Amino acid sequence: MAKAPQHTPRRKWLWVCVGVLASLIVGYFAIIPGIVERSMNRIEGSGEWTVGAKAQALHDRLVVVDMHADTLLWKRDPAKRSSRGHVDLPRLREGNVTLQIFSSVTKSPKGLNDDYNDDDSDDITGLVIAQLQPPRTWDSLLQRSLYHSEKMHRAAEGGGYLMIRSRDDLDRLLTRRASSSNVTGALLSVEGLHNLEGRIDNLDMLFDAGFRMAGLTHFFDNELGGSAHGVMKGGLTPFGRQVVRRMEDIGMIVDLAHASPAVIDDVLKMARRPVVSSHGGVKATCDATRNLDDRQIRGIAANGGIIGIGYWDVAICDPTPQSAARAIRHVRDLVGIDHVGLGSDFDGTVTVGFDTAQLAAVSQALLDQGFSEVEIEKVMGGNVMRLLGAGLPQR
Repeated sequence: MAKAPQHTPRRKWLWVCVGVLASLIVGYFAIIPGIVERSMNRIEGSGEWTVGAKAQALHDRLVVVDMHADTLLWKRDPAKRSSRGHVDLPRLREGNVTLQIFSSVTKSPKGLNDDYNDDDSDDITGLVIAQLQPPRTWDSLLQRSLYHSEKMHRAAEGGGYLMIRSRDDLDRLLTRRASSSNVTGALLSVEGLHNLEGRIDNLDMLFDAGFRMAGLTHFFDNELGGSAHGVMKGGLTPFGRQVVRRMEDIGMIVDLAHASPAVIDDVLKMARRPVVSSHGGVKATCDATRNLDDRQIRGIAANGGIIGIGYWDVAICDPTPQSAARAIRHVRDLVGIDHVGLGSDFDGTVTVGFDTAQLAAVSQALLDQGFSEVEIEKVMGGNVMRLLGAGLPQR
């Protein structure tokens, strides 16, 4: 009878090393993305806020729309409850959110800051690889957005989300919400059209994948124009003008969040449809680099557009529902109630005072600031639904 081969101590040690290395690699890819997100998407304090019976009853019958969340960036299923981050389907239901706009983030410079960033580096690539996303996304910004679309559509297959591509879809969403709150609309957006990779035909590819809103720039200048956080901070380039015109022609909402003042001016001069600034703040209540000044607020309002107020520290300085309400009040007092909405920037590497399950706290803060119920209905979602109803394709 043949004897089993005997492994030498050296060979046994080699296999132990291989096993340990494999365990470390598996652990890295399984654990590190979650650790990174927990360190970047924080809730300051308990995240719990006192909401009175009147405010809760009002909030429960509202149409609530949030214009910006970066949930798709992270390694988790947006249809399942998570112990980290700010947005998922169960928490959207708890917050009575009718429509969540999910943004695709594809590039972010290393050493990110609010004032001055070049485009020579990218922190997202490491996250993409660590999350074991398809290799096609490792070196293509366009493919990263297309992957985000696939991810969101998979999350919608269970029926909890209704993908919104058209006015007809908006009507279906409201009809279903009238009989049940167990469906939430999801609309896809882009945070910076550097993912076009310099080609106008890629805009149609994004549109075909379901994207219906797009910011022109993010934290750095790109082929379309300047960023509020960029090096040159210039205006629209000829390519940028071509993209804006094409977006309007096909039914994509132009988003001015993160755009340089020069780009904001250039877009407002040429826009034929209402635009948005999906997420941010106002300099009057928090003097930060990217927050809008009164002249810009008036310009967006004159265009028929909407300014989305966020909840994070840089946008409103103090990340509380009360500070968000003060920023909203400033826009209302300056240009009227029809030009302001919500733009949380949840899951966007931000520190906030509450997650999406606690949105009734914003309704409470608005009541406390003296807003009428009709005004609160417009701020919390009515204004954005009106803009989308006019700007999206019919079918």
